[in-house]
Amino acid sequence: MKTICTLLLSALILPLTAQQIIRTKVHSKKMDKNIETIIVTPDIQHGVQYKTVYILHGYSGNPDRTLQDDIPDLLQKANTFQTIYVLPNGNFNSWYVDSPINPHSQYASFIGTELVNYIDRHYPTLAYKSARGILGWSMGGYGALHIGIAYPHTFSIVGSSCGAIDFSRFGKGYQGYQVDQVLGDLKTLKDSERIYRNEDRMMQNKQHYIVDCGTEDQHMLEMNRTFHKHLTSKNIEHLYIESKGGHNTSYWSKSLSQQLALFQNYFQNEGL
Repeated sequence: MKTICTLLLSALILPLTAQQIIRTKVHSKKMDKNIETIIVTPDIQHGVQYKTVYILHGYSGNPDRTLQDDIPDLLQKANTFQTIYVLPNGNFNSWYVDSPINPHSQYASFIGTELVNYIDRHYPTLAYKSARGILGWSMGGYGALHIGIAYPHTFSIVGSSCGAIDFSRFGKGYQGYQVDQVLGDLKTLKDSERIYRNEDRMMQNKQHYIVDCGTEDQHMLEMNRTFHKHLTSKNIEHLYIESKGGHNTSYWSKSLSQQLALFQNYFQNEGL
């Protein structure tokens, strides 16, 4: 009987400590709706607290695609790097902004405040800036920079891969990728919504920035090169990387893996 009880107790405990892919819905009070979110954890150990990295998918993507195609070894990385990864659904084309024209599209506030608070309440996180990062690609690259810069006391390291970071170069794509549906007319954009206009804030934020782009990325390469030159001219410390590849899964799957390794190096240097 004692053996049976012990086995039953072990069966109850194991799911609490095993590595997990958790699919949940996190309520946004500001948007008055629930946001699909995937949380990828390492093997959670009692009494241990973990770093967190928020990962923002690209235009038309979703968290499930991130796990299946974009970063298929993310579960392994969670264990290797002892990090909790948080993948919110960016609603196809939210651009991760607080829309001035759509009250139900307030994704910067949701991710920067509501989601972070939810994760810190429900998971054993190291709930401070130096243990928290954010990165994304394409639309998510814009989102990571936009949110990261806006929340300097929340995120210590910010990464953008082949980021769509300059709306002024979109041309007809500004309407084609529905940026106008969340931010309105290009001429009315606030400085905070233009990544290039945020260099002065970046100088004060005490954050680490990583920007990369593929050399065959006809859409994003020049805007990322220009951003790199702007940061260099302002003496804003950052890491800029170009490597072979276009604007496709093959490129950003590789680049995101490299960035996650660089995030881990940063966290280790912070003594985490």
